[in-house]
Amino acid sequence: MAEAAEVQEALYGTRPAPAFRRSRWAVLVLTGLLVALGLGQLPAAPAARAAETGGTSAVDVSVDSLAPVAPKQDDTLVVSGHVTNNSRSTITGAHVGLRVGPQVTTRSDIDAIGDQAPFSSSDGSEVGGNHTQKIDSLPPGTSRDFTLNVPAKDLDLGKDGVYQLGVTLSGQSGGQPYERVLGIQRTLLPWQPSGTDGKKTRLTFMWPLISATHLTARTESDQQQTPVFPNDDLAAELAPGGRLQQLVALGKNLPVTWVIDPDLLATVEAMTKSYHVSGRNGQENTPGHGQAVAKQWLNQLQQAVADHQVVALPFGDPDIASLAHRGKDVSGALSHLQSATELASTTVDTILGVKPRTDFAWPVDGAVDSSIVDVATSAGAHNVIARSDSLREPVPYAPTAARQIGGGNTAIVADARLSTAFQGDMIRAEDASLAVQRFLAQSLVVTKQAPDNERSIVVAPQRMPTASQAQAMATALGGLADGRWSQAADLGAAAAFQPDPAAGRHVPGPGSYPDALRAQELPTEAFEAIQRTQNTLDSFKVILTAQDRVVTPFGSAIMREISTSWRGDPQGAAAFRDAVQSYLDQLTRQVQLIKKSDATLSGRSATIPVTVHNGLLQGVRGLKLVLTSSQPNRLKIDASQPVEVGGGRQQTVKFETRANANGPVQVTARLYAEDGQPYGEPIRFTVHVTSITPMVLLVIAGGVLLLVLAGLRIYLQRRKRAAARGTAGDGPGQDGGPDAGGEGPGGDRPGDGESGEGKAGDGEPEQPGDPAAETGARNGEPSGPGEKVER
Repeated sequence: MAEAAEVQEALYGTRPAPAFRRSRWAVLVLTGLLVALGLGQLPAAPAARAAETGGTSAVDVSVDSLAPVAPKQDDTLVVSGHVTNNSRSTITGAHVGLRVGPQVTTRSDIDAIGDQAPFSSSDGSEVGGNHTQKIDSLPPGTSRDFTLNVPAKDLDLGKDGVYQLGVTLSGQSGGQPYERVLGIQRTLLPWQPSGTDGKKTRLTFMWPLISATHLTARTESDQQQTPVFPNDDLAAELAPGGRLQQLVALGKNLPVTWVIDPDLLATVEAMTKSYHVSGRNGQENTPGHGQAVAKQWLNQLQQAVADHQVVALPFGDPDIASLAHRGKDVSGALSHLQSATELASTTVDTILGVKPRTDFAWPVDGAVDSSIVDVATSAGAHNVIARSDSLREPVPYAPTAARQIGGGNTAIVADARLSTAFQGDMIRAEDASLAVQRFLAQSLVVTKQAPDNERSIVVAPQRMPTASQAQAMATALGGLADGRWSQAADLGAAAAFQPDPAAGRHVPGPGSYPDALRAQELPTEAFEAIQRTQNTLDSFKVILTAQDRVVTPFGSAIMREISTSWRGDPQGAAAFRDAVQSYLDQLTRQVQLIKKSDATLSGRSATIPVTVHNGLLQGVRGLKLVLTSSQPNRLKIDASQPVEVGGGRQQTVKFETRANANGPVQVTARLYAEDGQPYGEPIRFTVHVTSITPMVLLVIAGGVLLLVLAGLRIYLQRRKRAAARGTAGDGPGQDGGPDAGGEGPGGDRPGDGESGEGKAGDGEPEQPGDPAAETGARNGEPSGPGEKVER
């Protein structure tokens, strides 16, 4: 019984009453027996019958293009596409025709057009005359192309408005001898042969030129600081047919406002010169090959924006919502938004030669709340681009986009339906064609909602349109070029347009932010990591003689770390942050103290040398080296000394020390910045003090006294001999005879007379034990194991 009830529920969507369950079970069992005997057959499901015998789902009809997209009275409508037989029967006697359905008057009805509803009488009758195309025999699984040419006047359209247009394939299938509709595809036809009787809608279309992050802070170790790209994917986007190339080529002839991320311009400008691509799996970096396409793209962009308004987003397109919800409580996080805004104008002006507007903020998908508005306006962007599905409208029509939200700030509320018209997959021609017709239909209905009320409508599409999406957007804007019901306006004009007093101006609180978007935000931990990188950079740059070589690439990389392009890619965002911090740490370690072995101090005073190494290409300054003794009462060290080392060099700094007692003393050497913050890692070594003891000093003093006494004795003996010789000279022989002193043999005796003293040099006696002169040169190199420190 339960099984019978489940079968009935599966077939009919209801469950049988308990009183009938037994009889139902009997009927099902009997039916099963008849089927087994070939005497009965269960009815086939509707979809199966359609596929087998023919029906509106038996053939897939695709409308790949419709031109012109908004025809006038004298135009000929050209509809092309293809039909595919999805059934298991061959279709014969078929033809493709065009049907005009009812007028579509509401925006929600426009959204429903294109759904795979079965053919009905409301789809209208086939357009008469010779406006059909015959289709040869169509076997199962095969396709045929078609093209219909129908003069617009033969459509017999009524008053201005939007009409449903159906393309059908009619024929015979499944052995049934009569013709019927086997497939239908519906689209929309905006119809306004002449200008509107009311006021035209001012339409602002934002044309975004934004890309994912392609450049890190890493550069080669050369004077040119050759940038290193993680890959060469950007070159493919800039090449002919690439996404960014298509955006520029299509946008240059369209009435749009360019919305540009300056980081993209800076990255492409870096590609116009020599650049490298990071090697994989430890391989060496290789030269990039995108210089030619980068130069060509920038030249084309300069020409394209020459006569258009340009809005520059903050550098790197920072995620304002993530900052507002996860980052504003992290110290210093909001300062990055201010820096990115200031850098935006300079970058665009320098590269493109135009002065952009930087007073617009564009949160992701135009979703705003009070905290997002506060953060966006804190950096000077007094115009916040929102979307109508974020600020609910109290009026039954699409009001003017601009409205005052307090504090001198303006919300530019883009129309949600028009802004999301091209977010789907536009690779298939039929999807792009339907999106174009929906967009044009929506724009016409918006104008007809309040024809006597002139309004300014803004379209803010997806941030990074694909090439196919950009082509569909360009086709739609081309359909509005003649200005029958709308006229183009730039974003600045939309912001200055007179607000509609009936429009919604209430900015919702943070609790209203969509959960799906909140789940994609950067976490608080990301902003904490970003701030650690900023602190490291701040400590590093103060010692550099050429700060721009480090501050510029790392400052830009930090801004890229909060880009909206990381949404949906948390692993990629974390890897990028780690890579920036790791490279910065690698550079800071290039300025370091060379490890030192233990030293021996063999006197009361000596000098201790410590060497500072600079592996950077630029010099460092503003550092001081401090040696700290763990036992100052045993070993006292002089005050700190300044350090200034040229690029790629090292400097040995010598410290005067004074020993007061014997024993080992641990010494710590560390670099400090001018603000007193320690820089780098310290080094530690031991100084073994072996100063002279008092007993040894007494022994030395006694020895010196003995030498003095010995010298005095010699002196007295010489005086005595001299006096004796003087007395002897008064006797015989003083006139120069054989006994005369000084000339005879007695005058040449060693030790006697002045000639013996002259041999000692300079008239001083040369005696054993005299101290020798200090002749050892001081060594400025780091001390080796067991070395004697200079006295």
